[in-house]
Amino acid sequence: MPTVKKSISTIGEQLRTLRENANLSLREVASNIGIDTSLLGKIERNERQPTKEQIKQVATFFKVNEKQLIKEMLSDQFAYKIIEEEADLDTLKVAEEKVEYLKKHK
Repeated sequence: MPTVKKSISTIGEQLRTLRENANLSLREVASNIGIDTSLLGKIERNERQPTKEQIKQVATFFKVNEKQLIKEMLSDQFAYKIIEEEADLDTLKVAEEKVEYLKKHK
């Protein structure tokens, strides 16, 4: 199963790259994954974030690693939240510690 090329880019940019590399139009991809063409365009331009279900549909359609795409989507969400809250990267370290704590105390 192919994986998404590892580089720093947004999930929208990665989806656009997948689509363009396959020589497909927005309409073709949107139709195949069950969303509106304008919504896919907004996702590619980083004006909207895809849902987890949409990411799953994209992964299936392009036959790429679903878990990697979900990681990319989540990392975008974290990054946008950090920027929005004007937090520093130390916030991510605290969150990492909390994740470990919560896993142990489930």
